[in-house]
Amino acid sequence: MKPKILVLCTANSARSQMGEGLFRSEVGDRFDVFSAGTRATFVRPEAVAVMAEIGIDLSTHRSKTIDEFLGQEFAYVVTVCDNAKESCPVFPAATRRIHWGLEDPAAVTGSEEERRAAFRRIRDELLVLVREFGRKA
Repeated sequence: MKPKILVLCTANSARSQMGEGLFRSEVGDRFDVFSAGTRATFVRPEAVAVMAEIGIDLSTHRSKTIDEFLGQEFAYVVTVCDNAKESCPVFPAATRRIHWGLEDPAAVTGSEEERRAAFRRIRDELLVLVREFGRKA
């Protein structure tokens, strides 16, 4: 049984979904990876689109709440927004918490291309962080 990673954000719609996809792509051979939010909404189509650009399919993902994972053991809980860090439930002492405070691409306004550019930027920031994690874990 592989150790588990949980990626948390507020709505489980963009950053945590992209993080889940990237972790699965980069370290999925060593970890089981999940994502959740402090509340569930929907997976942003922009997140699905920019991940598809790099060959990662999020089209079957759904937004989930942390409640679905309470009581499970995780090797790592990775928060990707400040709100999730503040409202993250308590996990067992063996769980290592990592915080990556990333801008919310869903909050960016403007044209479709400007919004998609924000999602690409966050995707690329996440990719660097996930690869660094993979080298150390």
